[in-house]
Amino acid sequence: MTADFSTLYNHHEREVFAAVLEASAHHPDIAANGDLLCDVACVALNRLPPRYIRHEVDFSFYLTANERNEIDAAIAEAVGYAFDFVRARTALRARK
Repeated sequence: MTADFSTLYNHHEREVFAAVLEASAHHPDIAANGDLLCDVACVALNRLPPRYIRHEVDFSFYLTANERNEIDAAIAEAVGYAFDFVRARTALRARK
């Protein structure tokens, strides 16, 4: 018996990537460097608990409106923190 694990993914990845791209308009210093945007996404994802799913409908079907709002707020907080963190680390590296 074999299993196809390629259909599994962390639900937060797509949401965080979209939030990072949307917020990048407010952070032109970081948005100018694609590598830094990837760093922002990594920091944000590491602040969120993983939510592995196979199909988006599976995840959405079981969420209440309150849970969806909580997830959206957590993603927004994680992305905001990540931009600040990457900006601070980039400034520290520039001083060396």
